[in-house]
Amino acid sequence: MTSIEIEAADVVRLIEQYLKENNLMRTLNTLQEETNISLNTVDNLDNFSHEIGAGHWDSVLKIIQPLKLPAKKLIDLYEQMVLELIELRELGTARLILRQTDPMSLLKQSDIQRYTRLENLMARSYFDARDVYPDGMNKEKRRSQIAQSLVTEVNVVPPSRLLALLQQSLKWQQHQGLLPPGTRIDLFRGKAAMKEQEEEHYPTQLSRQIKFGNDSYPLSATFSPDGQFLVTGSKDGFIEVWNFMNGKLRKDLKYQAQDNLMMMDTGVSALSFSRDSEMLASGSINGRIKVWKIMTGECLRRYDSAHSGPITALRFSKDNSHVLSGSNDTIVKIFGLKSAKCLRELRGHTSFVTDVRYTEEGHLALSSSADGTVRVWSTKTGECQTTFRVEGDVPVHSIVQMPKDRSICCVQPQHSYLYCQLARTGRGEWAYAVAEDRTLYCFYTLTGNLESTIPVADATVLGITHHPHQNIIATFAEDTQLKLWRD
Repeated sequence: MTSIEIEAADVVRLIEQYLKENNLMRTLNTLQEETNISLNTVDNLDNFSHEIGAGHWDSVLKIIQPLKLPAKKLIDLYEQMVLELIELRELGTARLILRQTDPMSLLKQSDIQRYTRLENLMARSYFDARDVYPDGMNKEKRRSQIAQSLVTEVNVVPPSRLLALLQQSLKWQQHQGLLPPGTRIDLFRGKAAMKEQEEEHYPTQLSRQIKFGNDSYPLSATFSPDGQFLVTGSKDGFIEVWNFMNGKLRKDLKYQAQDNLMMMDTGVSALSFSRDSEMLASGSINGRIKVWKIMTGECLRRYDSAHSGPITALRFSKDNSHVLSGSNDTIVKIFGLKSAKCLRELRGHTSFVTDVRYTEEGHLALSSSADGTVRVWSTKTGECQTTFRVEGDVPVHSIVQMPKDRSICCVQPQHSYLYCQLARTGRGEWAYAVAEDRTLYCFYTLTGNLESTIPVADATVLGITHHPHQNIIATFAEDTQLKLWRD
């Protein structure tokens, strides 16, 4: 296992940033004084430089107050402020800064001639820029010099860096199987307190519902593997991240708070997360695929001509280096994230591809189709290794690998209605299907018995997704509502 050494000073800076973001300034100042380690960060370098260049000195003073900057550069900054206050005939404020601030006191001790020049300029009844700035220099150029000098002394770091690193560490441990889903972490005692294995129950009651517009209801939805996000892809092309506990849009994501949503140019027909929950793949009804960074909303990759028909299913590979896709054009494809190209075309289905998945090992891919088959493909060669055909050649609408024995469960029509999608719980004890009769069916996987039915919509049900760790199900339908169900 590769080890990474972290400097103690960097740990202190992470704590200092946390204190600053939570406005704990007295504690921040005390920590900086006792450790002699300065945070020296600003929210935005361009804004910092702009404030100096524009002469917004009140704002500049607030920004530099917690920073530790070289004395010479602070002297240059304060001297410029005094000069501009003299020019504006704000002599009282200029005198206050000149005689009662640390940088100007240091200037008086180190360069009395330069300090006396400022006193003399203040005593004059006029201000002549030719006497203040040398040849070829002016106020704007001097501001720019000072800004460029100070920008080299400060840094910009992502917000909530301490919490983000802790979260990433725990996610990585869980991804490696070191921490099972639902584990509670005791940071003070330095150990993982194992959550008691709770008995799984199937959802029985409506917990929350999200109302969409007539042209904006979800065509797809999914929970992230870490259980933090619920994402919907709508008919109008918008991709939205929700707080599934209160049914509201996640405004803690900066891009959503600014209404800069992820978007496709047509309806979003498929969504899938990478295993580390950091990337989201989206497919549209016009055959395009995009890959996003969920925390920033940045589009990392786009495949504008991925398929000639609507995207019906997407899956990331185990190492997050490939995206597997299925479409109404009957073809399964593998796209490389690094190359941004199609690497394999898996041909053999004779009707719509309805679902695609990688096996746990990642060497094989599974696909189901309206042609009544489930096919097993080699991801290395693209060849079909096995074909399973259901009795009667009826369409297969989705496939799920069960976690205990890694068997495959597929859904096909039964009775007089048609199942349109299947989901399972995290431990695989329950499986759920939604049908054309607008009902949610719950099956106990150990026996195959139908245990519960719940009417979930007043119009055609489009899909279902299950939270990875909690007994929460999301159903969405053409009645423009996404509903969250729990036990």
